[in-house]
Amino acid sequence: MQIRQDKGQTGGQCPVCEQGMPGPFCSLGERRYLRCPVCEATLLHPECRLPPDAERAVYELHDNQPDDPGYRSFLARLTGPLLSRLPAGARGLDFGCGPGPALAQMMEEAGMEMSLYDPFFYPSEPVLSGRYDFITCTEVVEHLYQPAGVFRQLDRLLRPGGWLGVMTCFQTDDARFEHWHYRRDPTHVVFYREATFRRLAEQMGWQLEIPRKDVALFRKRG
Repeated sequence: MQIRQDKGQTGGQCPVCEQGMPGPFCSLGERRYLRCPVCEATLLHPECRLPPDAERAVYELHDNQPDDPGYRSFLARLTGPLLSRLPAGARGLDFGCGPGPALAQMMEEAGMEMSLYDPFFYPSEPVLSGRYDFITCTEVVEHLYQPAGVFRQLDRLLRPGGWLGVMTCFQTDDARFEHWHYRRDPTHVVFYREATFRRLAEQMGWQLEIPRKDVALFRKRG
């Protein structure tokens, strides 16, 4: 089936870069998608999002055990490059850690001090008043309704010179978007390209490194 290109404009500011005005990109079944002409993010139309209870129900189906070797190997795509850039004993925050904070356990095993935050499973507001040497966001940013505000919040939580590690599947080929597994998750509402992260880094004054596929490391300037 061909991706149906919608016509017309939707209005509203891009929730990622807050500069572009996303217009219709395509419709696939009941889901409609927008594209920002400035940062190139692809967005699920707000009217197509799940209600909060249904969204949480999907998250509760995740079975990411801290002792699962396969899941650890997956997370190591981020923890490996990040650990090579951190000093011993650095203090970190696993933002959006989910019900099974495997990444935090891996970082603690490497000698790091970790705090946890997740709006559904670890809603500890005091940790959002701290300052951190690094923050991890694995499989998080694709769920954000207002990414720009969250990225500004994370910037405030980072100490100068600190690192933000993001892992999400980068969106690349539009021709493959229809059958892309990442798009089919009903809780995924934002799809980022490398260009999207470069625009974000420029806006935030961060340095960006992409050490491996689907991993972005941002460093806050000192």
